[in-house]
Amino acid sequence: MKYANKQQGVSTVEFALVAVVLFTLIFGVIEVARAFFVASVLDEATRRGARMAAVCPINDPAVALTAAFNNSLISDLDTSDIVVEYLDGTSAIVGSPATPANFRLIRYVRVRVVGYQHRMNIPFVSGLAAFFMPEFEAVLPRESLGVPREGAITPC
Repeated sequence: MKYANKQQGVSTVEFALVAVVLFTLIFGVIEVARAFFVASVLDEATRRGARMAAVCPINDPAVALTAAFNNSLISDLDTSDIVVEYLDGTSAIVGSPATPANFRLIRYVRVRVVGYQHRMNIPFVSGLAAFFMPEFEAVLPRESLGVPREGAITPC
């Protein structure tokens, strides 16, 4: 009977030690899955942006806003992370694409997500909680670039 009294509360301490490791592992698995989701959303953001850039007027702010999902799907993704570039037939960037001479050179549009930092929420792991996602890009052939066959140019 004396021995049982000395062991009182040991199971609570053991559970506390094991629970810290268990919950950290569970939150880690959830956060890794969320990181894969964010990577998928960033890939889709480039595709949406490239599609908009192919049909919207050059340098239209709606392209970056649409690519960033209007800042609603991922809270840290905004238009400053979105880069829209207009490319010629050799995939070189066209400088001043809005000028008439350079407008004719545009064959492709490229949208990239650069410098996006993903923050993970894992308890007790604060040093590894943020990292930069790789650069995502999508390239599509140009379409109208906002210039209709008839009528006036309308913003997207």
